Amino acid sequence: MNAIAGVGAYVPRLYLSADSYREAWGKGGAAGVERMAVPDADEDTLTMGTEAGRRALAAADVDAGDITHLAFATTTPPAGEEEATVRLASLLGVSSAATTRQYGGGTQVGAVALAATLDVSGPALVVVADSPQGAPESDEGAAAGAGAAALVLTEDGSLTVDAVGEFSDPYPGTRFRQRGQRETESIGITQYERDAYTSTVGGAVDALDVDVSDVDAAALTSPDGKLPYRAARTMGASTAQIAAGTVVSQTGDTGAAGPFLGLASALEDGAESVLIVGWGGGAGATALSLTATAETPVDAVLDGDTELSYAEALRRRGTITGEEPEGGGAYVSVPTWRQTIPQRHRLVAGRCRECDSLAFPPEGACAECGSLAGYDDTPLSGEGTVEAATAIGQGGAPPEFVEQQQRSGSFAVAVVAFDGPDGEESVSVPAQVVDSPVGTPAIGERIQAVPRRIYKQEGVIRYGFKVIPTAAQR
Repeated sequence: MNAIAGVGAYVPRLYLSADSYREAWGKGGAAGVERMAVPDADEDTLTMGTEAGRRALAAADVDAGDITHLAFATTTPPAGEEEATVRLASLLGVSSAATTRQYGGGTQVGAVALAATLDVSGPALVVVADSPQGAPESDEGAAAGAGAAALVLTEDGSLTVDAVGEFSDPYPGTRFRQRGQRETESIGITQYERDAYTSTVGGAVDALDVDVSDVDAAALTSPDGKLPYRAARTMGASTAQIAAGTVVSQTGDTGAAGPFLGLASALEDGAESVLIVGWGGGAGATALSLTATAETPVDAVLDGDTELSYAEALRRRGTITGEEPEGGGAYVSVPTWRQTIPQRHRLVAGRCRECDSLAFPPEGACAECGSLAGYDDTPLSGEGTVEAATAIGQGGAPPEFVEQQQRSGSFAVAVVAFDGPDGEESVSVPAQVVDSPVGTPAIGERIQAVPRRIYKQEGVIRYGFKVIPTAAQR
């Protein structure tokens, strides 16, 4: 059986405070939630999952090319029907020969994916990402957060799964999303929903047949900041154990990712035994008991650092943006885009077979020697230096980027000299800049590539790399 060898986690840097929500509505806010993570206009569960996956691979010191199985769990995939795991594999650099599985349908799915991956042969990667939304005036909207976590599993991992327990009992109406809708709902009967949560969580923990009082932390699906504590007595856990594995107060409701963000936080704080419980409306729960035989490496960013007003948060989420203009723009067909996926997803340059110089993209005659001998694939490191930069102001974006500009405002673009594999050569590439603390980056500033949505055309979301100043990287 595989064990966890490394953990990665990513929470967007933008957040909305509960005070701002209450000020906007003059009431309410989510119980026990102080702030909610807000994905930027070019972030979604696939980009957040890629960030978390890269961090988990680095923590475990495992190459993405060695992964033999990739599992992706989310209730909010970028498209209602599409194999998102294949795109995730491409963004991470996982081999197309690896087996892939996608899990969805309820916030229990992260725990289900982990349980199903324990007996997979070879290094495996489990990525759990979620970004639930609710109507602005609803309890679900008041708590809506976003985040992703990832686990690398190997035969010699240090965090073993001792037991898996499952329990279900029909509680219709506790958490659901209508077909074709993006907002999560519930029937809003407090005691009924509380009973559904506590009884199914307690049933799954009972099925583990372990002494819960011995674990250092309990990490549960957390629709708000109070429900996990309501389940403490049913589980036989203390409030201190719940607090050690709960991050909902700083992230908001992160759906399926919640227990795994709690796991990352608990391990960073030195926990050696953790109880994970994934709960899904409906209702069912899956519990896993984990024990460390050695320190488990973690690479996690769990806090945002940029506060938004309530109106800004709605705009970033696309709730109050205008219509996309018709026509114009740099039309790129899906088949043409597909031909450049290695460059856009993994920064694969080409090395000229005649003169060894780098080219990006690797096509046509070599710019150095004019040879048509072709290129050998040469992945870049993803780090580089700004050679030139400017800002695209309000109203100045090409049509394919107008939606992004409406949601996130002006953005910077730069020509970047990306480092070659040996660090002694570079190749120049244009890229959009994200999260620059000073707006347009300075010439000579160091940057790193990050996965983001580029734009949507023909109904298809295009993914690729953008760059972030190294000084702003968390």
